[in-house]
Amino acid sequence: MPGSVAEKARLSARAALDKRAQALQLLDLAALSGIADYFVLCTGSSTTHVQTIAEAIEAALKAAGHRALHREGVASSGWVLLDYGDVVVHVFLPETRAFYALDRLWGDAPEVPIEA
Repeated sequence: MPGSVAEKARLSARAALDKRAQALQLLDLAALSGIADYFVLCTGSSTTHVQTIAEAIEAALKAAGHRALHREGVASSGWVLLDYGDVVVHVFLPETRAFYALDRLWGDAPEVPIEA
C-alpha cells in the first residue's frame, strides 16, 4: 500500500484509534469501486465520542496537509462522513452502523492492516 493515499487512510485510522474508536476497519476499495480507494469505518460509543473522533481525524489530516472535500452529518444523527476524495471516513454510533452495514455491503473489499 505505497503512496500518500494509503498513508492518508492509515493516518485517519490511527487518529480514530487514538480517540478509542471501536470496531475500526480500513477497507481497500480501489479494485472494487470508483467511489474511493479506501473506506475507514469506525464506531463511537456516544454522540460526543463520534464528534471527538471526527474532529481528531480532521485535525490529523489537516496537519498533514489534507483537507476534506466534504463533511456530512452530525454526531447526533449517528453518522459523520468525512470525504477526502480517495479516502472516505465513516464515524458511526453502533446502531447506525448496524443499520447501514457498510462493512457487509463492501464485504468483498480486503481489510488493510493499520500499521505497515
